[in-house]
Amino acid sequence: MNTKTIKVDMLTRLEGEGALFIRFKDQEVKDVRLKIYEPPRFFEAFLRGHDFRDVPDITARICGVCPVAYQMSSCQALESALSVKVEGQLRALRRLLYWGEWIESHVLHVFMLHAPDFLGYSGAVEMAKDMPEIVQRGLKLKKLGNQIVTLIGGREIHPVNVRVGGFYRVPTKEELSQLLEPLKWAREAAIETVRWVADFEFPGYEHDCEFVALRHSNEYPILDGRVVSNLGLNIAVNEYEDHFVEEQVSYSNALHSRLLERGSYLVGPVARFNLNFDHLSAVAQEVAISVGLKKPVYNPFQSIIVRAIEILNGFDEAIRLVEQYEPPESSYVQVEPHAATGYSATEAPRGILYHRYSIDEQGLITSAKIVPPTSQNQATIENDLRRLVIKYGQLHTDELTWRCEHAIRNYDPCISCATHFLKLDIARE
Repeated sequence: MNTKTIKVDMLTRLEGEGALFIRFKDQEVKDVRLKIYEPPRFFEAFLRGHDFRDVPDITARICGVCPVAYQMSSCQALESALSVKVEGQLRALRRLLYWGEWIESHVLHVFMLHAPDFLGYSGAVEMAKDMPEIVQRGLKLKKLGNQIVTLIGGREIHPVNVRVGGFYRVPTKEELSQLLEPLKWAREAAIETVRWVADFEFPGYEHDCEFVALRHSNEYPILDGRVVSNLGLNIAVNEYEDHFVEEQVSYSNALHSRLLERGSYLVGPVARFNLNFDHLSAVAQEVAISVGLKKPVYNPFQSIIVRAIEILNGFDEAIRLVEQYEPPESSYVQVEPHAATGYSATEAPRGILYHRYSIDEQGLITSAKIVPPTSQNQATIENDLRRLVIKYGQLHTDELTWRCEHAIRNYDPCISCATHFLKLDIARE
């Protein structure tokens, strides 16, 4: 019996740290485990006892990549508990702020983290030597996403202008209007980006899984909607815990989520695209069809095209939101505490982000539940890796390692949210 172990101490081009263990015996795949070994971060626990007004600023610290997602989900969960509705231009500003985060996150992934896999580079620095104009375009697009977040949120990382009920300050019409011409350039650059990534060579691999995303009645989901799937799930957000459960696995510090009815599922760009194609903007739909991307998308490697489509959709809607903006009379809706429980799910760049909070009469948090997208995708990533290793198990270990890393980057996992990722350990017996 021969045993062979391969270790990759750190998987590059991902947010966070963790490990992947693959065991072969007699050339058969016996075990695939996605290990997240970083200690739990206990946000749900130390939120207890805090004033509900503190929650958006605390939860934003869960992630430096998508703090707006945590702020939006926490604000809306607390607003639902307190029967407060944020509508009109305040809601539009929230949507624009969230698009800014989507843009910067997706652009970072497409240009800096994922494209090098398809083009044979070890990273973006090496790619920039041969493709400086491409990388510069990505940096300029990301900078514009950052500018949106800064203008509305107060700063690029962990915005400070978001509050339960709205904002501390809203921008003037003139301030937002300064974004208009750069956004119009960005929309054209985003179209070029879709066409660029659509020409990549994609492995002939498909997975058959349940896609889960929010669905809104008349817009591409980002702030709210019902939780739906391609297999018939259609529930209100406050029913989430009746259908989804988190479970501890022995080899990971992060919980795995599953649907009670059917098990593992997929959230994120591909799920959104498959379930909400009709709510993409007209230009985003047209460009997607022109490059041959039609729903349903089953090849996870094509997620890079879907992210590029969402970047285009974000810039297109941002233009509309800026053009239609009129400053509201007040920057927030007054909120008064009372004992209640509230729920919210928004679409973070990586998928559904669920929050539930209970507060007492004084407005102090008594319980909290936060389910990030990456923890929901962990079981599906493991399933994908298992099928991939079965298909390519005879490859040299270096090649197999690279294929596994590439497959994981399809999901752009934010391991620090789920609590982090990747050392590779392959054992052959």
